[in-house]
Amino acid sequence: MASLTKNSIKIPEKIEVRIEGNMVSVKGPKGELALHAHPAVAVTQENGLVIVRKAHENASKAFVGLTRALIANMAKGVHEGFTKKLELEGVGYRVALSGNKLVMQLGFSHPVEFEAPAGIAFHVEKNAISISGIDKGLVGQIAANIRKLKKPEPYKGKGIRYTGEIIRRKEGKRAGTA
Repeated sequence: MASLTKNSIKIPEKIEVRIEGNMVSVKGPKGELALHAHPAVAVTQENGLVIVRKAHENASKAFVGLTRALIANMAKGVHEGFTKKLELEGVGYRVALSGNKLVMQLGFSHPVEFEAPAGIAFHVEKNAISISGIDKGLVGQIAANIRKLKKPEPYKGKGIRYTGEIIRRKEGKRAGTA
């Protein structure tokens, strides 16, 4: 019974879960997400719980844990949503929101534009970017793609970083002593 409770997901009242074969769809106030579960995993719904088990004895336990985490993230996403925050650090580094595009000055000779895909919303406040959406994987991937445009450098710390991220600083060159 311990493994059943460990692999079960309690679904909030406002969330509707539909399971049709290996297709799991979760609908809530913020939207709807769907997942095609691996064939080695059996997903069932009982008494307000979604239970994830191995479909057969030879199946890997790793697929059970992965599927359970993906369904739990879907339920949290359609209920609350996910947010990642980035900061721009450096002289002349700026960001502005133009419709659903981020327009960034990152020290290049041209402004860099980044368009929001479907299901993602940007919010800009000073030099901070907030990325929000219902799909945890997509929010994280978009944040990583934006950070990749100008990674923080170790000498002065200029670049795009996650809020709260600590950048290890290097000392740099010293003047030679004679």
